[in-house]
Amino acid sequence: MGEDKAQKQYRGRLAPTPSGYLHEGNIKTFQVAMQRAGNAQGKLFLRMDDLDSARCKQEYFDACVEDLRSAGLSWDKLPDMQELEGIYRQSYRRQFYDVALQQLIKTGLIYPCNRTRSEIRKTGIKSNSGEEYLFPEKWRGRYDNQTDDHNPIHQNWRIGTNWGDRITFRDGKLGELNFEIGKDFSDFLVWRKDGIPAYEFATVVDDHLMGITEIVRGEDLLVSSARQCLLFDVLKYTRPKFFHCSLSLGKDGTKLSKSSRLIPSLFPSC
Repeated sequence: MGEDKAQKQYRGRLAPTPSGYLHEGNIKTFQVAMQRAGNAQGKLFLRMDDLDSARCKQEYFDACVEDLRSAGLSWDKLPDMQELEGIYRQSYRRQFYDVALQQLIKTGLIYPCNRTRSEIRKTGIKSNSGEEYLFPEKWRGRYDNQTDDHNPIHQNWRIGTNWGDRITFRDGKLGELNFEIGKDFSDFLVWRKDGIPAYEFATVVDDHLMGITEIVRGEDLLVSSARQCLLFDVLKYTRPKFFHCSLSLGKDGTKLSKSSRLIPSLFPSC
């Protein structure tokens, strides 16, 4: 299966979340994605990760499309999708996430859990990066505050991980990378009780359905990529390749945010 996938035409994607305006780092990463697709004589698609309706606004969606085009970015039209101007929208694809959730439930590897972020923070167990708190092993598999209707769509679900196991993948820019479960990440949410799939889960399902062969993204998503590799394996999907770009930092040395919109005239210099 892996060899057959490798022989297929290159398929990449741009996957912004329209919860704010694009920044210079987004544009640079997307330009690398377009360049790699072009060098491989492949296809590049635009997907809006717009599942969270509370954060994703139409004004950001419109600004994102306009700014991408102003930056000289273009994309191919995916023929087998509901789309707007050739744009794949997660908000149109909810039924596919529901099916994949049922598939995950049948594996027995995920469990309902309504532990809050506050509770997890109070454990004080930090990841290697120090940027997140790890879900403790002792809480795994408990049915805490399960919803009365037992509807799986309205329940938080976490994937059970084996502490000490390693997730390894080869990055096109950084080489071979290793992540240890229980140090870099632990049991993570795949579904939220408001009926929205978690980022990692939705991304994996979409990349599989779109036939994506390489994911180009920023280095700040390395651990997220490791989580997604685990989900690709659990769902028996073929993993895509990865290429992580260096981060663009602000003048103060911190990560750029989506708080303000770029001036389109600045795009050619990115």
